[in-house]
This record gives sequence, structure tokens and C-alpha cells, in this order.
Amino acid sequence: MIQAPDDTAEALARLRLCRSDGIGPRAFGRLLFRLGSARNVLERWHELPREATAGVRLADPAAVEREWAATERHGARLLFLGEPAFPAALATIHDPPPVLTVLGDTALLDMPAVAIVGSRHASGNGRTLTRTVAHELAGTNYTVVSGLARGIDTAAHEGAVTAPGRTIAVIATGIDQVYPEQNAELAARIAACGLLVTERPFSAEPRAAAFPARNRIIAGLSLGVLVVEAAIRSGSLVTARLALEQGREVMAVPGSPLDERHRGANQLIKDGAVLIEDAADVRAVIDPLAMRREGIPLPPRGPERSRPSPPALPGEVAGSGSPTEGGLLAQVLACLGAEPLAVDDLVRQCQATTAQIHEALLELELEGRLERHGGNRVSLLFA
Repeated sequence: MIQAPDDTAEALARLRLCRSDGIGPRAFGRLLFRLGSARNVLERWHELPREATAGVRLADPAAVEREWAATERHGARLLFLGEPAFPAALATIHDPPPVLTVLGDTALLDMPAVAIVGSRHASGNGRTLTRTVAHELAGTNYTVVSGLARGIDTAAHEGAVTAPGRTIAVIATGIDQVYPEQNAELAARIAACGLLVTERPFSAEPRAAAFPARNRIIAGLSLGVLVVEAAIRSGSLVTARLALEQGREVMAVPGSPLDERHRGANQLIKDGAVLIEDAADVRAVIDPLAMRREGIPLPPRGPERSRPSPPALPGEVAGSGSPTEGGLLAQVLACLGAEPLAVDDLVRQCQATTAQIHEALLELELEGRLERHGGNRVSLLFA
């Protein structure tokens, strides 16, 4: 078992290993198990077997110290695996993050939690249901965990912050970055009354490969994962699979088989996930799990069905799709084809900022619809 770093030098050495290219969570664990400390690993690096160091590029010590200082200036802190404050549930998964950067109320890491995830292109009904369920769960001493993405994730956080504010957003960027940009205000509210969590370095920009890794943390922090509106090929189903691998409960909201956004959730129910219609259904699944977790009190049963639901957001219409899909994303899709197009040309054709275009491209990449080429060019897959 990995122990907490015993001083700042050991903490910095661990952070350096974590930020080194080619050292993932499992390799980190093996190195510390072999040599006892990160300082020993770095001091004896050239003595290690070739297979242990092949493909690894150690991080610059000065860059690690700058990250440490920048994290403190931002008001955040680093939590190392083995520390008492490190979430116990997350420490038990097979590839726990060696270090987390957190901003907000770390006490939420010790409370029983439910993850709510789903489509970025959620319907109005899906968002309304999600906000209601999240609001009721947060109001009965559960922490709502999600990923701050558009659609269902956003609705889950919105519902929770209208209750006592018990929500954790696990992000796929540095602690000082917000993706998508439209959730900047929501992220600030969560930092003030909930908790932001990431394993990415300070100032890290979003990239597609970081989202599956983020999803394992969402599942790992939770007693169970509720999936609302997920397509057959979606990150939400990845989270559900990871939850099953981690021994968590999986729940899903059923929907019309004619709507692509419901097919993944419906398939989960066919495969044995618990069918969920409201917060009472979630608590029927989660309450016994919370009671069995040593040291975590069972949340008191309250009048969930009489609790007022959070209001719909201004301008939201039930059944509507994502505004992004119908706006800039539609423009980007219209410009792209099978032939690679320079991102700069895409910026000019869409009359958008570079940041907006990169955000739209990342959305397409996460959906498996984008291919990147050399020279900062992109094309659609199967156009």
C-alpha cells in the first residue's frame, strides 16, 4: 500500500514522476513498490532495468516546482495517494491516480456519492429529470459527481448546487481551465460550494485521451453511476463499464428506442442495470450501499417526492437538443469533409475564434467523427 509522502521533497518527487511522459498510474505504483519512495526511484533511475525506463521522459524538475507554486496561488491543493484526505473509495480501484489537484470542499470526498452522466446533446426532458434527481439527492446528504460536460453533466451539477451545493466536478483539464468555456460560471459556483477535481497538470488543455481517464475517477468516487440519455457509442457507457469493473452499481433511465440518445441507456437496462425513474429509485439502490460503507452514515430518509424541483433554465424547451449541435458545430460540420482542411481556414469560414473552433473539434473527436492530420488539418471520418 502506498503511504503518504513524508515531506515536501518526496511530494515533489512523486509529482515529477506523475508528470513524466510514459509513467501512468500503474507504472507509478510498481516503481514505488519496488524502491519504496519516489526519491529513491529518481536517485536510482539509471540503475533500473531497461524495460522499466523504456519510453519514459522524466519531467523537468523546474516545471514541477512551477506547477506546485501555481497550484497554491490558484487556491487549490495537491492530494497524494496515501494521504488521509485522499478519497478512500478511489484508492481501491486498480489504477488510482497517484495525485489529484482539488479546489473547494475536500470534505465531500468522504461523503457517499452518486455519479450522474449522460449525453452532451441531451434533450430538454433529460436535462429537467437530471436536475430534479440531482437536486433531491444533494438535498438528502448525497454528493452528486459528474464531469462538467455539456448536457446531462451540466444539468446534474446545476441541480446539486441549487440544494446544499453537494457536487463534485471531475474535469479533464488543469484545475485552472474550464471545458467547455460556457461552464465557466458553473465551475466557479462548484469551486465555491462543492469541489473541482482533476489528475491533469496545472493549465493542461482538454484532449480526447484525457476523458476516458477522467471517467474512471467519476466512477471510482461513487457508490453507483446513473446513466441518463447515452448513445450506443458514448463516454457515458465507458463510465458505466468502468463502474462495473470497479464493483459499483450501474443504473439507467429508460427512453424511446426511436431516439439515438436513449439506445445506450436502454441497452444497459437490458444487460442488468437498474431501471431508474426518479431520485427515490436511486436511493433504493444506493442507501443500502451507503449503510454498508464503514464510517459513512446512512443519509436520513426525507420526503424526496415533495421536495421542490429546481426550475428549468431560461429559454430551455423540453425535448430540445444541444444548442451547440445546432449552432457553431453545425457550421463546422458543413465545412468539413473527407479532405483535410486547415484549422485556420475553418476559423475564417465559420467566422469564429480559434478557441471556439478547437472546442467544437474536440466535441467531434470525442464522438469519433473527426480525424486529425499533420499541418494542423482535420477531416471528418466516414464523411
